[in-house]
Amino acid sequence: MKGWVQALIRRLKQDPTYTLDPHLTGGDVLSILWRRGWAFLRGLWWRWRVAECHGVLFVGRRVQIFHARHLHLGRSVTIEDDVRIDALSREGVWLGDNVSIGRFTMIEATGLLTLLGKGVRIGANSNLGDYNYVGGAGGVTIGENVLIGQYVSFHPQNHVFDDPDRPIKAQGTTQQGIVVEDDVWIGARVTILDGVRVGRGAVIAAGAVVTHDVPPYAVVGGVPAKVIKWRKNPET
Repeated sequence: MKGWVQALIRRLKQDPTYTLDPHLTGGDVLSILWRRGWAFLRGLWWRWRVAECHGVLFVGRRVQIFHARHLHLGRSVTIEDDVRIDALSREGVWLGDNVSIGRFTMIEATGLLTLLGKGVRIGANSNLGDYNYVGGAGGVTIGENVLIGQYVSFHPQNHVFDDPDRPIKAQGTTQQGIVVEDDVWIGARVTILDGVRVGRGAVIAAGAVVTHDVPPYAVVGGVPAKVIKWRKNPET
């Protein structure tokens, strides 16, 4: 049984190296197939409501998708239980091939109806962990093969507060956007603020608050996040 299941997953993911753990029993595989089968059926219901879907779609229980015509999906996308996606935005929400969205994650592409958000793009083979929050006001772009832990939040918008004699709410906002390049690992409970660019191959330690750009292949941590060490010599 495991052999044909593994072959099916390889075909769906277009990854000939995908290998099931040898400790999985036949009962384990049947249980997984049962859950994935229901997720597949829910995906069939949703795939005709989104702007585009280029392959198999797996949708968990109690998923909420608003403004689905602004949602663009690649192949073998997984949206797990209790996810909420509001795709209303100027450029929409784009999830690439093999993207997975963890449980209880929220993607909110627009915060104010008076100013539509730019949107959200997540590249192939990247994942959002459980309980993530992704705002799309100034735009969030996440590259390919990005690993994102639990309780991570992206905030591509800042409130203006220069005038102490006016309510902060009345002073407007700025939106510069957030970019995370390819092959980045973001640990649990990281917060990334507006205007940040995270370079290729970087690692952000758990609990960090990222307020400035992260150089490629840097390992950063702390509040605010600072370079701890390098995965690759920045001079090479």
